[in-house]
Amino acid sequence: MIYGYAEHDGRLVALAQGVPQTALWLDLVSPDHGDEQTLEKHLGLDLPTREDMEEIEQSSRLYAEDGALFMTVMLPAHSEGDTPVVAPVTLVLTQRQLVTIRYHQPKAFEMFVQRAARGGMHCRGADQLMLSLLDVMVDRLADVLERVARDIETISRSVFAKDGAKARRGTGWRSVLEEIGRKGDMVSIIRDSLGTLDRLTVFWGQRLRDEPDTKDLRARLKDLTSDVRGLEDHSTFMAQKISFLMDATLGLISIEQNGIIKIFSVAAVAFLPPTLIASIYGMNFEVMPELSWPYGYPTALGVMVLSAVLPYVYFRRRGWL
Repeated sequence: MIYGYAEHDGRLVALAQGVPQTALWLDLVSPDHGDEQTLEKHLGLDLPTREDMEEIEQSSRLYAEDGALFMTVMLPAHSEGDTPVVAPVTLVLTQRQLVTIRYHQPKAFEMFVQRAARGGMHCRGADQLMLSLLDVMVDRLADVLERVARDIETISRSVFAKDGAKARRGTGWRSVLEEIGRKGDMVSIIRDSLGTLDRLTVFWGQRLRDEPDTKDLRARLKDLTSDVRGLEDHSTFMAQKISFLMDATLGLISIEQNGIIKIFSVAAVAFLPPTLIASIYGMNFEVMPELSWPYGYPTALGVMVLSAVLPYVYFRRRGWL
């Protein structure tokens, strides 16, 4: 599907579907072969296929061809839930138009269309429009990263709470590990996305140096690059915190398991002497004086109880229990 947008009085206005000649921004959403052919004929360019967009080589994601810049970034979608989707988005910048190609629905695009429709965003040229779109992408990633940071802080307080271990005995730890893993996966996706945006801004900035009258645009792009790198640093810190939280959680689980094993070990040691006594008097020899003794049975029971209590008292005094 091809969506066209034009600038009118500083606002972004949606146009009829198709390829309007007046469109400043053409947004291809899950295009079929016919849409690609139509737009290639309109632009006079060869657009990258979905397979081309998914290539990880730097030369395949950032390049110039026939007077246009082709730039591919990775953006997440459905980041509000536990199953985010990350996929490439290609931005094609020409002298007159911006073309975006995507096969998923990043929230940043919806946010940008809504904000630009209200006005107040720079949309008077293709380059200004693209920079504003990138700005919204970065804002969206920052929002997701802030939400993940709050969730991680909540998990951290829960893990290290005084009564937290008791409440999570058994299967409770598994849910904690799963939650930490999901947050780690989200941070990894954001870091990947920020890395592609960082490389895009550097590539575009190098191209703008050779163009006249781009001082204001370069200044805005420099600020955007600074924001992206600041978020990259924060995402690195978040990844380290998640790694620490994962290690700490596994350590607490190990401590709990060691406590359980210690209880079984003490129980085995405590019941070993009574078992030995019972085994001796369970032998069927003819000459065993205690078998005919009237107080043999209660005496044997008393010795077994005493042999179990004494190790327990010893372990308690040594602080092993």
